[in-house]
Amino acid sequence: MTKGNINVSVENIFPLIKKFLYSDHEIFLRELISNATDATLKLKHLTSIGEAKVEYGQPKIEVKIDKKGKKLHIIDQGIGMTAEEVEKYINQIAFSGAEEFLDKYKDSGKDAGIIGHFGLGFYSAFMVSDKVEIITKSYKDEPAAHWTCDGSPEFSLEPSKKTERGTEIILHIAEDSTEFLEEARIRELLTKYNKFMPIPIKFGTKEINDPDFTPKTTKDKDGKETTEPHKKITVDNIINNPNPAWTKQPTDLKDEDYKSFYRELYPMQFEEPLFHIHLNVDYPFNLTGILYFPKMTNDLNLQKDKIQLYQNQVFVTDNVEGIVPEFLTMLRGVIDSPDIPLNVSRSYLQADGAVKKISSYITRKVADKLKSLFNENRKDFEAKWNDIKIVIEYGMLSEDKFFEKADAFALYPTVDGTYYTYEELFNKIKANQTDKDDKLVILYASNEDAQHSYIEAAKAKGYEVLLLDSPIVSHLMQKLESTKENITFSRVDADHIDNLIKKDDTKISKLTDEQKTELETLLKEVIPAEKFSVQLETMDSEATPFMITQPEFMRRMKEMQQTGGGMFGMGNMPDMYNLVVNTNSELVGEILATKTKKKQERLINQSLDLARLSQGLLKGQELTNFIKRSYEMIK
Repeated sequence: MTKGNINVSVENIFPLIKKFLYSDHEIFLRELISNATDATLKLKHLTSIGEAKVEYGQPKIEVKIDKKGKKLHIIDQGIGMTAEEVEKYINQIAFSGAEEFLDKYKDSGKDAGIIGHFGLGFYSAFMVSDKVEIITKSYKDEPAAHWTCDGSPEFSLEPSKKTERGTEIILHIAEDSTEFLEEARIRELLTKYNKFMPIPIKFGTKEINDPDFTPKTTKDKDGKETTEPHKKITVDNIINNPNPAWTKQPTDLKDEDYKSFYRELYPMQFEEPLFHIHLNVDYPFNLTGILYFPKMTNDLNLQKDKIQLYQNQVFVTDNVEGIVPEFLTMLRGVIDSPDIPLNVSRSYLQADGAVKKISSYITRKVADKLKSLFNENRKDFEAKWNDIKIVIEYGMLSEDKFFEKADAFALYPTVDGTYYTYEELFNKIKANQTDKDDKLVILYASNEDAQHSYIEAAKAKGYEVLLLDSPIVSHLMQKLESTKENITFSRVDADHIDNLIKKDDTKISKLTDEQKTELETLLKEVIPAEKFSVQLETMDSEATPFMITQPEFMRRMKEMQQTGGGMFGMGNMPDMYNLVVNTNSELVGEILATKTKKKQERLINQSLDLARLSQGLLKGQELTNFIKRSYEMIK
């Protein structure tokens, strides 16, 4: 029997491990099973090249709870260790970075995330244990070894009677960690961290119907049939899927395989994904994975943290900011890369060169997939546009390379249900919607019902009106105006239609300058100045007499600040409206011709209420009063 001190220059490292990593103490199981997996895969490699003269077989890792003895066992059938290797790998290598760790983190009081980073993976066991044992037998023809440590720098190492190849770790669970003796808790952790580990993990047994048993059916004397009960057999309860879809080649998978894997990832998600993107690259970094586009809502915050990050099929986190481009954090699925460290800080990830390349690759891959989907089945792509547009628009805003590629598949739908790419839209409207200053004016609506009359006025001129209603569309229009040449976006209710797209032709007003002054004075006496700015315009006589508009710039800046951006302070500005009055309208002429002030005011207020009603601004008691007045007039 050998006794000694672990090769570490500090008096007692274990309380420090517990202190610094306590907030993340559940990861001990992930680390120990990862080690067991590594040991098993190493044996597989050695047998494949003929260096290990043993049968690899069909090994598994077993996790067992001994609640009465307050022990947790992790058993593998991997490469094992000799006594000499235990000395080397457990007593020395594991603590090679201990001094650096202490110097860097002993005064920080923070979870440093150093498990694995300093080779301390095995020692995470001491976060939950009073004592840890290792019973191990190497694949080489040498005696087994039994290592014991009680959480001090002292250890014992003696021969063991173990005859089977592999390693068993026995954790004597501490009083403050007895949750890890509960079957439900261990199953939760195995499912969270080890659901897709490449080696089968046994956790208990389960009963299933015997596949080789065929129940017999017999008839009694009355002809009534009776079928004997199905024979049950007990089998290992394998808790993981060692061969998840992302580890396979896309050519080996059908559409149903991808959907099935989605259901495995998100068992509580009942809606099918719209489509998937299979990632598979081995240069200049290794990365595999599957990303899914789910149906989107307009709430950007509820969508995030659904992508799971793995390292060699070991779960790391579902917070992938810094690895996946921001706009794609709304997607779902899995990314697996051995080039991303298991435990590193966010700032490290954002500065890491490999991670930046991964982020760029994912952006390009998603853009290419969207383009191919658009090209292969445009009709289907258009049908899904409302469910995916928020991701694409967000990407166009946040990633310049994606913005450039998106010209090929980003769609601009009209109120009539026609979908254009930008190039198609430009070619469609440039002849009719270019103003006298040679600027292309792209008209849009955000609410078909509220802006119906304005849409109809634009369509009467032969203009196309887009329907752009996502919460970030104001930002996107701003970007398009700054990158595309000589264009502007105007919402149809930003002004009357002749002002939105000004042509060279000028209309003659029926009113003299004196009558215009008289009308303006009258209107300002009746119309509250804090709500509306009066704007006299010469329009077609058939056009609406009163029209309420919102200035494009002010409204857009206000919308942009509400979703992050725009001009500072604009978000708190009150809504501003213009009252556009058609000086050629018959009703306006009637208002001027009316002799009594009271009737003039009534006509003005009725016209204003009709304009507010068409804009959806007449609500509550004001709407009730308007309906009552209209009813009285009809009577």
